[in-house]
Amino acid sequence: MKIVTLNSKQFDNFAKNHRYRNFYQTSAYGSLMTKFGYNIHYLGIVSDTNKLIGATLILYKNIFMNNKIAYAPRGILFNYENIDDLEDVIKKIKQVLGKQGFMLLRIDPYIPLTIRDYNGTIMNFNNQGNKIIENLKSTGFEYKGKTTTFETEKPRWESLIILNNNTQELFSKFDKRTRNKIRRGLNFGINVVKDEEKNIDKLYLYIKKEFRKPKAYFKQIIENFGDDAEVYYAKINTEIFTENSKNAYEKELENNSILSSMIQDQSLDEKQKNNVLNKKMESDKLLDTYKNAMIQATQLLKEYPDGITIGGAISIIYDNAAYIIAEGVDPKYKSQNPEYVIKWKMIEEYTKKNLKYINLGGIIGQFEKENIYNEKKLGFNTTITEYIGEFDIVLNNFSYNLYKSFIKNKKKTNDKK
Repeated sequence: MKIVTLNSKQFDNFAKNHRYRNFYQTSAYGSLMTKFGYNIHYLGIVSDTNKLIGATLILYKNIFMNNKIAYAPRGILFNYENIDDLEDVIKKIKQVLGKQGFMLLRIDPYIPLTIRDYNGTIMNFNNQGNKIIENLKSTGFEYKGKTTTFETEKPRWESLIILNNNTQELFSKFDKRTRNKIRRGLNFGINVVKDEEKNIDKLYLYIKKEFRKPKAYFKQIIENFGDDAEVYYAKINTEIFTENSKNAYEKELENNSILSSMIQDQSLDEKQKNNVLNKKMESDKLLDTYKNAMIQATQLLKEYPDGITIGGAISIIYDNAAYIIAEGVDPKYKSQNPEYVIKWKMIEEYTKKNLKYINLGGIIGQFEKENIYNEKKLGFNTTITEYIGEFDIVLNNFSYNLYKSFIKNKKKTNDKK
């Protein structure tokens, strides 16, 4: 077995057919990262019979005294189950990278450990998962642990909407709150459109606070992934918003009046009165909400008679699936739930394209819908993939220990300031 250098075409031809394929292990992603200070290697693993049996994209920067940390995003495309082959290939990779001044190799293989429902209940598991973890540890990798939060590079937990041909059946299985938020957004005139121009300057206004990537990063996504990168916007039809807000307020006002009359009904027993009183209090809250919405809508109609954009998202289509890379909304219109309507529009669009699923991105593996990372995702009756996690292997102990000492001293100095 030997390690060879591949060109981008050779790498892509191998990667696109591998069972652990992912869009991070593509030349499109590698080219994107070169725009932000990274260098790349395409390494191939060749068997004794001269057959290409593995490959990886390596990202790196010179970070300390011309020493580098190598990162294989979403892991090396290789068979981790055969311990003899794995030991051989890791030994060879260590030799190759070590000679080139690398201190450390980090991988986070795109290998599922468990598949769970949105409550966290395990539906399926990889019966080779623990074996792969032990195999990697036996070759010298340090296992970073089964974290429930985000790891150093990529999330260990991801949330997927599995698509089928019946979108209404899919909708019926969403959490009640999620269904209500989608309906509310649609009722208040939110329309989602695909931006054929892929205007990142406009999109960045909505995503910049939640995704700490420069605008140029998303422009490079458009440039490198081409037709496979898509941009969607949520736009309020202010005329519909005004009309529906008024109708909702008037309907609730009528309901509130009926409840007020019922409270005065002396024939009701104590339990019935308490029930009506609770409904009246809820109606009072709704009236305030609808009144504020009506005032907001009327003002928006005056200022933006042709409508106003309030949120957006960017996705990449890869291997018959869609990945939401970033999304965001104008905080002033968060109550209209545009991010929920955007996801619903994507579900409709990607179902028509016969895609297998939509990847909503990382979550915290604690399965609490109230969690800030989870709330917008689990409610879509999502399927959760837990990956095996992150691994580091030291390639040059002297350089890496020196680097860690430097970082530690730098932190102490900064803490004293």
